[in-house]
Amino acid sequence: MADIKIGRIVLGVCQTNCYFLYEEGKTDVIFIDPADKGDYLHEVLSQRGFHVAGILLTHGHFDHIWGVRALADLANAEVWAAEEEKDVLESDDLNASARVGRACTVKADHYVKDGDTITIAGMTCRMILTPGHTKGSCCYYFEDAGYLIAGDTVFLESVGRTDLPTGSESALVRSIREKLFELPDDTKVYPGHGDATTIGHEKMYNPFVV
Repeated sequence: MADIKIGRIVLGVCQTNCYFLYEEGKTDVIFIDPADKGDYLHEVLSQRGFHVAGILLTHGHFDHIWGVRALADLANAEVWAAEEEKDVLESDDLNASARVGRACTVKADHYVKDGDTITIAGMTCRMILTPGHTKGSCCYYFEDAGYLIAGDTVFLESVGRTDLPTGSESALVRSIREKLFELPDDTKVYPGHGDATTIGHEKMYNPFVV
């Protein structure tokens, strides 16, 4: 497996997992889901000697995007998201930010298709479209490292909520069963909230999809 390291910063009103990936001995990172306080995230990473080379979004809900604009501007970094999530990212109604009193929208620099590969700072991942939590929810699979950044699609023995705009319980279950459960059992799953798990563990113990 590639020598890719992963760090986590838990941030925001929903205690969102913000991940950053980097190669051992290098300073460029891929940052995933800047939940809030992009200036704070930039400061923390800079203090550790890191530079954000690109930002990936798993979906457009407010608790995953509030920090995007500030972090992208400060780091001069571009943003990637699934093309099916464009409407959610660009609507403060669909992304639920207006209803929590802090309206926010984001325009990605790159909208990618299911199965597209993304290479940033020498690290490559594949975008896996996993509709259900939102219509354009996606995961990022770093195959060489055995990592899946899952957003709010699947959690440790649980799944993402589907009661917000564009959500679908049936679509979510299909995404997990037909796409994520096709990955190797030892794939480490890093969800948008809570503790990490593995594909094999969820196949056996996730009551929502077994």
